Amino acid sequence: MDASELARLIAQGRGTEPADLVIKNVRLLDLVSGDLTETDIAIGGDRIVGTYASYRGRREIEGRGLVAVPGFIDTHLHVESSLVTPPEFDRCVLRHGVTTAICDPHEISNVVGADGIRYFLEAAGETALDLRVQLSSCVPSTHLETAGARLEAPDLEPFKNHPRVIGLAEFMNFPGVINADPACLAKLLPFQDGHIDGHAPLLVGTDLNAYLTARIRTDHETTTAREGREKLAKGMTLLIREGSVSKDLHALAELITVRNSPYLAFCTDDRNPLDIAEEGHLDFMIRTAIALGAEPLAAYRTATLSAAMAFGLRDRGVIAPGKRADIVLIEDLDHCAVRQVISAGRVVEDGLFEGRTRIAPVGLGSMKAPRVSAADFRVTAGGPTGPIMGVVPGKIITEHLRLSLPYENGRRNIDLDQDVVKVAVVERHGVNGNIGRGFVKGFGLKRGAIASSVGHDSHNICVVGADDADMALAVNRLGEIGGGFVVAREGAILAELALPVAGLMSLLTFEDVRDRLIPLRAAAKSLGVTLAEPFLQVAFLPLPVIPHLKITDMGMVDVDRFELISA
Repeated sequence: MDASELARLIAQGRGTEPADLVIKNVRLLDLVSGDLTETDIAIGGDRIVGTYASYRGRREIEGRGLVAVPGFIDTHLHVESSLVTPPEFDRCVLRHGVTTAICDPHEISNVVGADGIRYFLEAAGETALDLRVQLSSCVPSTHLETAGARLEAPDLEPFKNHPRVIGLAEFMNFPGVINADPACLAKLLPFQDGHIDGHAPLLVGTDLNAYLTARIRTDHETTTAREGREKLAKGMTLLIREGSVSKDLHALAELITVRNSPYLAFCTDDRNPLDIAEEGHLDFMIRTAIALGAEPLAAYRTATLSAAMAFGLRDRGVIAPGKRADIVLIEDLDHCAVRQVISAGRVVEDGLFEGRTRIAPVGLGSMKAPRVSAADFRVTAGGPTGPIMGVVPGKIITEHLRLSLPYENGRRNIDLDQDVVKVAVVERHGVNGNIGRGFVKGFGLKRGAIASSVGHDSHNICVVGADDADMALAVNRLGEIGGGFVVAREGAILAELALPVAGLMSLLTFEDVRDRLIPLRAAAKSLGVTLAEPFLQVAFLPLPVIPHLKITDMGMVDVDRFELISA
C-alpha cells in the first residue's frame, strides 16, 4: 500500500468519497458490550473503513433484518482430514463464515515430509479465506510407529519466518516435553518468543506445569470441564473442539461464559464435507453452544476476537475501522444461519474462486504397502486374555480393556457377542512392511472389514474386520486406488473413496466427496457398524499420543506407559 491508497481509504472512512463496498442498515454486534446497533458498514479494499454512520458505496448490500458479526476463525484443523485439497476446503467452509483457518499440515508431512509444508504454503497463497500454517512439530509423533518422513528442528527453520506461518504446531509428544527430551527441546527453543500450540490430553498437576513451562499456549485435547478449569487457571487458551469424531463441545459448554471467553476459541480439528453439509462448521458450533446455555456474546467472542488475540492476529476479530474486512451476515444470533460472507473485503460468490493458480498436488503414488493375505491377520498369543481397545463414541480417547476371547491353536479370535473384532495396522511407506495386530471393541461390526489409509499420525493403513480374508481384500484395494476408504464383505468391495493425494485427500470437488461418503457410510452400516463416523474413528485407532490403548504398525501401545505391549 502506498500513501495515495491509504489517503483514499481515509477519505472513504470520512465519507467524503464513496466506499468500495457498503453493507446498509445492518445490525452490528458489539463484541465489548454485546449490544446490537443498526448502522452501515463501509469497506475500502480489504479493510473496514467505517461503522456507526451512514455511507455511500460503489457497491451496496442491503443488510436490513440481518446481523453483522466478525468472520469466524478455526484455530486448529488439518485440511487433509476434510478429505479435499486446500482449494476445495476453501470453497467448502468459507460459505459457513470461516474467513480464517489455522492449519497444521501434520498429516501430509508424516507422509512426504517438508514437501507437504511447502505444498500447503503455496496453496494458502491461492485460497480466498486466510489460511495460516503452523509448522508440524512431531513428524513422526513418536518412536512407536513408522512414518514416511522425519522432520527435525533444522528442517523447520527455513519456514519459520514465512509470512503465512504462525508458529509451531501442536506438540503432541508431551512425555518428551516434560522429560526434557533433547530433540523436543531443539524444536521448542526457536519458538520461545513465538507461538507454540499444545496437545495435552488429560495432562494435569505438575506435569501440566512442566509442559506449560516450555511456553506452550493452547490446548485442543481437553475433554472435561474439570480439566479445562485447571488449564484455564494455569493460563492456557482452550480450543474447544467439535469435529467429525472428537466431540467435546457438550462436555465443555459450561466453560463458555463471558468471563472465560477471552481465553477460549473454537476449532474443528477433523471435519469431513458430509458432516459440514449436514450440520455446518463453526456456525454449527456457535449455535450449539448457545443452545447449550452460552450467552451469545461469549459464543461469538470465542469464535472471533478471542481466537484472533490468541494467535496474534490483531488485524481481525472485530468489526471496526482499520480491521480486516471479514464479516458474516447472519439471520439472528441464536441460530447463526449464514446469509452472506465478506472475506478481506470481497463478497463470497462463485466468481471469487475462479482463475486461481493450480498448485500441483504432492504425495501421488505414496502407497507402498505390501500385498497381504488372510494369514497376515492371525493374532498369536499366549492365552485367551489380553488387551482390547475400547472405542468411546465421540472421542478419540480409547479405553484399555482386558478381556478373554476364543482361543485355539495359540491364537486369539474375535468374539461378536462381546462386540470385539480384529484391528491391524499395515506399514504403507515402503520402509519395513510391519503389521501390528490386535483387537477392538465398540464398532458393532458383525461381518466384513473397513480399511483406511488415513491413520493418524503416521498414516499407515488401519483395518478393522470380522473376517481375515475381507481385511486382506480391503487393504490390498487401498494399494490399488492410491489410498482412501474401503468397505469389503464376503470377498467383494461394497464401497470405496480414493484419496490419492498422499493417501489423504481426493482430487474431486468437495461436493463429490460429500456425495461419495453417503454410500460408504451405508456400506459400513450394512456390516453392523453402529458408529456415526466409522472411517475417521478407524483413523484415530493408530494415534499413540492419545490415551489409553492404541495400535501402530509396531503393535499395541500402552499410551499411559508410552511403550509397546503384547497383543
